[in-house]
Amino acid sequence: MSNEKRVNYISENTFETLNNLTSKTKNVWLVFHGLGYLSRYFLRSFETLNAEENYFIAPQAPSKYYLGTKFKHVGACWLTKENTKTETQNVLNYIDAVYKAEISETPVNFIVLGYSQGVSIATRWLSSRKIQCNHLILHSGGIPTELIPEDFEYLNPKTKVTYLYGDADEYINEAKKTEELLKGTKLFGDRLETQVFKGIHEVHIPSLEKFVGKS
Repeated sequence: MSNEKRVNYISENTFETLNNLTSKTKNVWLVFHGLGYLSRYFLRSFETLNAEENYFIAPQAPSKYYLGTKFKHVGACWLTKENTKTETQNVLNYIDAVYKAEISETPVNFIVLGYSQGVSIATRWLSSRKIQCNHLILHSGGIPTELIPEDFEYLNPKTKVTYLYGDADEYINEAKKTEELLKGTKLFGDRLETQVFKGIHEVHIPSLEKFVGKS
């Protein structure tokens, strides 16, 4: 009979940034990629947004794996159903370290975006750490079932929350399910706004441009 045991150890992980943080920066983004991404490739989605005004921080999911059968391209995953509770804490501790390394004072406009699987990480991190942000964007992803309205009562009343997904998303059933869950549980109250764009399961820059403007 096998026995599961545990150890603690120090780990190191990378993260990526896009553009420069200067006195001209208006928006600081913390963006969480979806399943199969590496953070450096995920940041390419945001390159058309105004580089002088927007600074992006993209944490990297720690679990890497080869995509496809040719073992050429590498992707990453935030969490699985295996040992989820412990792995969640490991991921949140890592994000704490990224946040501390990059953000020394509260940005003028702090935007947290979770895309696809990244939605679950963004919401878990905010709710557990009670971090204030100006805008939370939940893009084409699901909400962890353990979260309740009380988890987000700490948010400033002026904080915006947007649930965003495409009308041709191949995971449209899941997207609609999440939309109904958000409405039904009133997880974010009256601050929640749902936006549906014409498109598939991908980062939709035209929608984001409405929030911060073009280059």
